[in-house]
Amino acid sequence: MMFSVAVAGASGYAGGEILRLLGQHPHMKVTTVTGSSTAGDRLIDHQPHLTALADLRIRETTVDVLAGHDVVFLALPHGHSGKIGEELAQKSPKTLVVDCAADHRLTSATEWERYYASTFSPAWTYGMPELIHAGEHTATAQRAALAKTQRIAVPGCNVTAVTLAIQPAVHAGIVDASALNATLAVGYSGAGKKAATRLLASEALGNLVPYGVGGTHRHIPEIIQNLHVAGGQDVRVAFTPVLVPVSRGILATVTAPLRPNVTPDQCRAALEIYREETAIDVLGNGEIPTTKPVIGTGRAQVNVFVDDRAGVLVALAAIDNLGKGTGTAAIQSANLALGLDEWTGIPMIGVTP
Repeated sequence: MMFSVAVAGASGYAGGEILRLLGQHPHMKVTTVTGSSTAGDRLIDHQPHLTALADLRIRETTVDVLAGHDVVFLALPHGHSGKIGEELAQKSPKTLVVDCAADHRLTSATEWERYYASTFSPAWTYGMPELIHAGEHTATAQRAALAKTQRIAVPGCNVTAVTLAIQPAVHAGIVDASALNATLAVGYSGAGKKAATRLLASEALGNLVPYGVGGTHRHIPEIIQNLHVAGGQDVRVAFTPVLVPVSRGILATVTAPLRPNVTPDQCRAALEIYREETAIDVLGNGEIPTTKPVIGTGRAQVNVFVDDRAGVLVALAAIDNLGKGTGTAAIQSANLALGLDEWTGIPMIGVTP
């Protein structure tokens, strides 16, 4: 079966990554791409690597243009998806809508208004199949929810990295989730494609740039929300992302105080919850996750270390922010909702050097 697909925000980084993946998907055919300032242009002029879609021209992002497709991917700036999603639900209720922005991720209106200062939109089914629910032995509940939904909210890329790193330990109850500390190295594509002086190569090269410092980053409530699902009670996280001069990739380092008498073997054992996860590589004892092997893929590398002297667990995860952090998460979740094999069209082999 072939599903017709529209991608809104097709000229941006997230939209381009989704289109790259869809260009090789055996059951999804891109028939429409839309944009705002780029409407009327050829897609190839903004995404020159997408030669398989060279005949497409960018249209205006309107509900009338998007309605009627089997699947719509929204790769729009935060604050734009809420209204479009509501109108699509009325005009085209059978369309599967996958939102890559933040508009439908949070379940708390209070947290949304605190971090985004705009009108709250109801949460959609969360697009992280690997999200572990309290009491589970494998991540099945989130997959079951995705398999019966028409509305999907793709996680934030930083959120995915932090969640994959620390949720096994939180789920196992071996760390104090009220004192988490997450520091992330993030590639510049995570800042989006919009022109800005701080994103120029002359500013970025040779420079490390923290942002969203001091509890201000918008991904914080989403991380807390996920870890509550995983079984954490009083979850608090100090979160500091740092832009590093690479195009793609996130390396998350999360530290958490260990509960009394927890052993290194117990920490390693907590990762066994990933034993059936196709796209999560649990590295061997002492091996450190790095971003290069996962660039261009839907994979993640994870591992944990025990710092005996400090009494903390150090959990690491490496992902591609545009891959597992956005594009492949969107495709993976859509596959589940459409009744397809979860891994259809998801690249598993990286590119190196």
